[in-house]
Amino acid sequence: MSELDLALVHALQVRPRASWSDLAPLLGATAVTLARRWERLTGEGLAWVSAVPGPAFAHGGCTAFVFLRCAPAARERLAARVAELPEAVTVELLAPGRADLMLDVLASDPGTVHRFVDEELAALPDVLDVECVFATSLYAEGSRWRLGSLDASQLSVLGRPRAGDAAGTPLADLSALDRALLDALVRDGRTRLTELADLTGTSAATARRRLHRLTTGGIVAFRCDVAPAVSGLPVSVTFRGHAPAHDVNRLHRTLATLTECRLLAAVTGAANVLATYWLRDIGAVQQRETAACAHLPALHITERVLGTRTVKRMGHLLDGAGRRTGVRPIRPW
Repeated sequence: MSELDLALVHALQVRPRASWSDLAPLLGATAVTLARRWERLTGEGLAWVSAVPGPAFAHGGCTAFVFLRCAPAARERLAARVAELPEAVTVELLAPGRADLMLDVLASDPGTVHRFVDEELAALPDVLDVECVFATSLYAEGSRWRLGSLDASQLSVLGRPRAGDAAGTPLADLSALDRALLDALVRDGRTRLTELADLTGTSAATARRRLHRLTTGGIVAFRCDVAPAVSGLPVSVTFRGHAPAHDVNRLHRTLATLTECRLLAAVTGAANVLATYWLRDIGAVQQRETAACAHLPALHITERVLGTRTVKRMGHLLDGAGRRTGVRPIRPW
């Protein structure tokens, strides 16, 4: 990974669909060079851009975290099987403990999550136990995480990405064309308008108009994901803990500001806080826990869940090194 590669990835985390000609002056390279480098990064599974639920999903959809326990010999087999299910958008193998797999589940409503957990997951022959908690507030998630390769002046030039309208288009109002566009963009969030038109059987002008409606309406957002070889943060740890109700809303001003915070949510259940961090080494786990409790003294950490391998992240299948190898499109809309 060169410095230009890292800067390119950070720029795409801020503006995932920016044109190469727009980014070229900022990064000091030609548009052709940037296109070639991005082609190499995506071809090697080191980085990719995809469509994910936008801010409106928090109001019209449902996010849950599911912990599965199985027999030790069944871990890899179960992870591969669950990764094929579109509702399980992220699948992570965990170090042996109370659970063996952690899933991020996205669905249109809590009832759909319950049916998925009770009728599909719990019915799998290798599953011994299931725990499901629902996100009541999401303070940080993967699309907001940054690599940190650009300086302040470069970030100023890029500007802040425009947030969609959280009270935008209801999920139920999406047309067949909208859903076809979303399917294509989940696979590759940088698919050009002309290609989107060909894939969905419409015109480029119509594709542009519908995509603009989806983004400004908060239905869809875009994010640039990376393999550990790019982030330099190979260790994933999820802390589960409890904080008094009056302190929970301070999470976005405290824990979410800590370095390497990847996910932070208030959730249902006795442990009402769930936070995931990407770290440089195993020794940083205790340091991050100490820092979290210092920022929020009322927080009591009840469980430290170490991830050993991410099998699937937001619909993209990963190998043992965290490189993308394929796609199983998510359809939470």
